[in-house]
Amino acid sequence: MQGTANTKPWAFSSEDYPEQQRAGRWAEVLDQLGMFAPRADVAADFYGSVRTVSTPGGTTMARVSTSAQCLHIRANRPVGSIRILLHLDGKATFSDGALRRELRGGDLIVIPEGKELTVEYSTQFRLLFVDMSRQITQSRAWLAHSDRVICVRGETGAGRLLSGLLTAAAETIEELRPNDLRPLDATLLEFLSSNVLRADDGEQRMPDSTTSQAAILQRIFRVIDNRLSDPDLSHIDVARELGLSTRYVQKLLGAAGENFTTYLRNKRLERCRTDLSDPLNDHLSISEICFRWGFNDAAHFSKVFRDRFATSPKNYRQDQSDASSRASYEDIQRGWPKQALDAGLRSDRGVLAGTEDRLLDVDDPDGTADQPRTHYLAANSKTVHWGYFSRNLAPTLMVDSGDVVTVEVLTQHANDDSERMVRFDPGAESVFHWTPTEKAVDRRGSGPMDASVYGRGAGEGFGVHIMTGPIGVRDAQPGDVLEVRILDVLPRPSLNPAYLGRCFGSNAAAWWGLHYKELVTEPKPREVVTIYEFDLGRSKSCAHAVYSYLWRPQRDPFGVVHTTIDYPGVPVDPSTVEKKFGVLDGVEIPVRPHFGVIGVAPREEGLVDSIPPAYFGGNLDNWRIGKGAKVFLPVVVPGALLSIGDPHASQGDSELCGTAIECSLTGVFQLIVHKKGEYDHQPFADLNYPLIETPDEWVLMGFSHPNYLAEFGDKAQSKVYDRSSLDLAMKDAFRKVRRFLMVTRGLTEDEAISLISVAIDFGISQVVDGNWAVHAIIRKDLFRDGFSSQD
Repeated sequence: MQGTANTKPWAFSSEDYPEQQRAGRWAEVLDQLGMFAPRADVAADFYGSVRTVSTPGGTTMARVSTSAQCLHIRANRPVGSIRILLHLDGKATFSDGALRRELRGGDLIVIPEGKELTVEYSTQFRLLFVDMSRQITQSRAWLAHSDRVICVRGETGAGRLLSGLLTAAAETIEELRPNDLRPLDATLLEFLSSNVLRADDGEQRMPDSTTSQAAILQRIFRVIDNRLSDPDLSHIDVARELGLSTRYVQKLLGAAGENFTTYLRNKRLERCRTDLSDPLNDHLSISEICFRWGFNDAAHFSKVFRDRFATSPKNYRQDQSDASSRASYEDIQRGWPKQALDAGLRSDRGVLAGTEDRLLDVDDPDGTADQPRTHYLAANSKTVHWGYFSRNLAPTLMVDSGDVVTVEVLTQHANDDSERMVRFDPGAESVFHWTPTEKAVDRRGSGPMDASVYGRGAGEGFGVHIMTGPIGVRDAQPGDVLEVRILDVLPRPSLNPAYLGRCFGSNAAAWWGLHYKELVTEPKPREVVTIYEFDLGRSKSCAHAVYSYLWRPQRDPFGVVHTTIDYPGVPVDPSTVEKKFGVLDGVEIPVRPHFGVIGVAPREEGLVDSIPPAYFGGNLDNWRIGKGAKVFLPVVVPGALLSIGDPHASQGDSELCGTAIECSLTGVFQLIVHKKGEYDHQPFADLNYPLIETPDEWVLMGFSHPNYLAEFGDKAQSKVYDRSSLDLAMKDAFRKVRRFLMVTRGLTEDEAISLISVAIDFGISQVVDGNWAVHAIIRKDLFRDGFSSQD
């Protein structure tokens, strides 16, 4: 990252490379940034990503998100450069040999020319690294020659302003384009020279000067900058305006390593260069631009411009125009470009605490070494957790690798029609039990228990799924792979005598659905619940709609009114809704029962919202995870801690309105641990993402943000909902398929890309789970050997 003007933005993710290549690739990336990790150990669960963008003037910003490690920032950068490190989140301590200090979120470290720095990160972290080139800093040469590294707290004064500016840039770096950043070079330079380059005790950091002298020097610079367009400006004019002697002005400039003539010329050249690169000035000639900034001889301007920037003004302007055109071309999609349509052009101009006692190990006494033991895990208020994953949950059941577990799984939507899906069912009643004085499962989501955010209820519904488990697997350790074989999927019939033996589910067209802001009929907006009945016993299993109703505000037993479907498990009072029968008359929906949520515990501490899927699996919402499928998950905590939830009778790719046919099911699973180092020959070798195998296909899931918890840091469970797109999910799916084919089939990158384009089908898994998903389907019959996992 040399701070070169118009450096092409680039991005890196460790997810794109096999495990054995990540350490080397990461070292190369750090070297490109002017850093290295003294202890280069890369664990199996290592994650690292970098995304950069550059200003037209040559300042480069890189957002780094990575696992805990020590980073050393080298001193051997180009002469005159200044670097800024903004600490975004994570636990960190920095040292430059003379000073050691803990960093807080928003703190900045300014690293002048020739200085080096070590930052020790003890947790997963994010930072923004800013590299200002000599071309930018030359007019403030004394800044780069500061005699020490400076830490600026981000919570007060100018530090807060600069930290806020750079934090905003870091959080939106994917959306920034060079033209958006034109003012940044000058802004950073003024901040550093006027406010920031002070020691914490207030001492000015300009070499060999007192605080008052530094303040006067800043006034001198400001006068010059404000009068650049005056072709007759001299140091005498500046001294007169400030009431200083000309000798004193020259003395202060000399102490800062400047002289009046050179400083004035360089500032004028910078302004001219900025105007030459700005497309808004294309109507101005080069002579007009040089005259507007105080040059009175175009030939002289051309000569000093070439001396300073090693190119003529004409060539520089053409290079900038070409670069801008290339950047625009990269943004073009097939079809009419948006700019053309905006201009009116058309082609047709004419025409966790308290879980320690949860262990319920129900074994089959007849299990033997040759026959796996069988277990039964019922769903009740003691065996479920609602709306979150956590590595700190005690397991409800411990099993050995190879054991078979029958698991009851409840839908969080059962109270949409409690008569059909809850009443008389002891397990469901124990989970959904809620009176004015008692709530069996209080926490529903990863939010605060006191509901201090929105007041919805304990956990705030930041995560909605009822999950049975977790199930601990003995001897499963980080680096292993857990194979979950789905041997059978069974319905959970109603036990209400009025509906005995019949199976029901609910589909909520809710506010988080993609359709919600696209409605064309009144009332708008609206949420609609449709109750379905389905039958798995016929030769042709199908579901049909029973009735629907418009959601009306519901008052829960604690007295909270829910005007929308904003909290899971709220009992719907039948007297408040008007049931509409005869909906979808004559439509039979094929039933393909599956589990929307299947995941191990994440490595991150705390509670993790159950809605966005990630590297540990979770809310995959892919209907292919049904009977006969296998799901391979990377183990990142001891015991794996598998949880299963969100059962569906049927779902279309995309789950467009927010939900599937949400119903309670029972699954029969065999859990097999593949130990690290013993599965290198398997298709799931080098796995750090969920992988699905069906009898005929491999299914890989791409997410907008495959490791959003690491990418977005402390605010990940909020930001992931704002930053998802199908473009990002498609790119992740492509990268995973490319890596999968290169690692498991030994294809070259070119072979993999060709095969992907001509034979691999991509589809939209879901656009409603915060972290959107695209899946890729690799047919096994593409390969002569069948390409299946081996027992």
